[in-house]
Amino acid sequence: PIHLDDEFATSVGLPGRILHGLWTMAQVARVHGEMAGDPLALKSLSVQFRGLGVPEKEITITSKAREDGVYATEAVQDGNKLVRRGRAVLRL
Repeated sequence: PIHLDDEFATSVGLPGRILHGLWTMAQVARVHGEMAGDPLALKSLSVQFRGLGVPEKEITITSKAREDGVYATEAVQDGNKLVRRGRAVLRL
């Protein structure tokens, strides 16, 4: 209910509804598919969930290629890291 019901979410001490971590991870996956020009190019993705995201606020996803061909990625909303130490491998 914390992802769907504002009243319930605030009753348990949250600011309101929060994003589901797997939804956030899906957005990270989508960005990597777009970078490669093919959504099936994502071979693997791992992330650490660290922060609470809220609906209807922008999330910035960054991805930087490392020398070993792995992409280091994170997702940030209002300075709060939602995903950190993300690791994506693409088929290029």
